[in-house]
Amino acid sequence: MNTSSMAFTIASTSHSSLSTRGEFATKVPNAERSLTSRYLLRSSSNGLKVRAAKKGVSSACEPLPADRPVWFPGKSPPEWLDGSLPGDFGFDPLGLGSDPETLKWFAQAELMHSRWAMLAVAGIVIPEWLEGLGFIENYSWFDAGSREYFADSTTLFVVQLALMGWVEGRRWADIINPGSVDIEPNLPNRKRPKPDVGYPGGLWFDPFMWGRGSPEPVMVLRTKEIKNGRLAMLAFTGFVFQAIYTGQGPLENLSAHLADPGHVNIFSAFSSQIQ
Repeated sequence: MNTSSMAFTIASTSHSSLSTRGEFATKVPNAERSLTSRYLLRSSSNGLKVRAAKKGVSSACEPLPADRPVWFPGKSPPEWLDGSLPGDFGFDPLGLGSDPETLKWFAQAELMHSRWAMLAVAGIVIPEWLEGLGFIENYSWFDAGSREYFADSTTLFVVQLALMGWVEGRRWADIINPGSVDIEPNLPNRKRPKPDVGYPGGLWFDPFMWGRGSPEPVMVLRTKEIKNGRLAMLAFTGFVFQAIYTGQGPLENLSAHLADPGHVNIFSAFSSQIQ
């Protein structure tokens, strides 16, 4: 089955998108570069043009021009998708995000699901890799819930429910009133980050200050995150189907496919279930 191979192949290209935007910002002269916090710069046949940017959905990233890359070449993005959201390629054929409040909620929901999916994929692939190296034995992510751990399942469930309830409650409060649950310490000579729901930043979540500065590099980092998160959601879906149809893990399926791609693939998996 080749779902894993497709996921890992796509992953190699997920960091390349929008890198030219960041490189462009570093090549702009200092006098013009200072404008990027308030305006968007783009190249054209007549040189550089400065385009005023209205306030977007994000408090850190600004809208992009209407001629930005979209999911279908030549198709105009809907007016409510102005490019200020990371990973916005104008895809909303059903108009589900036409309401501003609903769009904010969708953006947060996708961001959180992406982060959970990336953790899930790492939690599946890394132990299977360690099993292949001989560090652990009899690993199977699909039946991990039925195994014996340091505490019984009821205790683990109650502890997880309490911890997740506390974290999700604070996240919900931050969505309703951005900045209301800020835990950033007041330190001298350190500027407090601007509140932006879903991206707390600051000393605890951005100690290297990668998410600060002009909107362009911030948008590049956030777009990389959401694209890798979308890939992780697709990869996890593939892992589920692989476990159902083959009873094996993703790395085991990937090794089998690379050894004999003509006979071990998605078509052979389905045909074996039909017979």
